[in-house]
Amino acid sequence: MNENEVATFALDIAFNIHRKFGPGLFESVYEEVFCYELSKKEVLFTRQQGIPLMHEDIKLEAGFRADVIIDNKVIVKIKSIEALANIHYKQLLTYLKLSGLKLGLLINFNVVLLKDGIHRIANKL
Repeated sequence: MNENEVATFALDIAFNIHRKFGPGLFESVYEEVFCYELSKKEVLFTRQQGIPLMHEDIKLEAGFRADVIIDNKVIVKIKSIEALANIHYKQLLTYLKLSGLKLGLLINFNVVLLKDGIHRIANKL
């Protein structure tokens, strides 16, 4: 699957979760159910994966932790907050740059209509 196919697959899962449970749960709950659904479909993913950061002569083993990385192609950042701030978009773009990945999904489940909580962030895609 390419990045767009992975993203479509991930969004189908997110829509099903939101349809079933709606807004208002903890981020960790949405992440747990999201990863459970990925594992049921036998899709390769990592959860809370540390991504190293290199700065000159030093290497930090975990510059950040990605919520979910699907098929080593798409980072999914899961939120459940009243409103996304500009920093959330910038963080995901930074994660993409550090990891070398090209596509990220920022999904805020704490919205009435999930389509209003989904944002695609691209890094040279």
